[in-house]
Amino acid sequence: MTVEFTERPAGKAVVLAPAGRIDMSTSDQFRDRVLALVGTCTKAQQAVVLDFSTVDYISSAGLRVLMLAAKQARASGGNVVVAALQPVVLEIFQISRFDKVLACHPGVSEALAAVGAGG
Repeated sequence: MTVEFTERPAGKAVVLAPAGRIDMSTSDQFRDRVLALVGTCTKAQQAVVLDFSTVDYISSAGLRVLMLAAKQARASGGNVVVAALQPVVLEIFQISRFDKVLACHPGVSEALAAVGAGG
């Protein structure tokens, strides 16, 4: 299994949109892409917006990647936020309290506004 990604610049941010399931079989690929992007964006003083509008499931392995990304961003003065969580994924975030680890926004435009990146 693989996760498909689309990536686009948006002002002072980069929007990364994974698609599909983020679980044990795809979490390594997700980790490599997200942590590399956080590193690049932090150096360029850009925020990372993770657009989860096409993510239909995330397991604890995927949540662990998000925890690593949040830690890496905080340690280097960067910013990672999540946008457009599907109902099932939002519920997983709320149950695991991940909505307290990363800022969650209803849509990408709200996330971009929150990180000061415009649209």
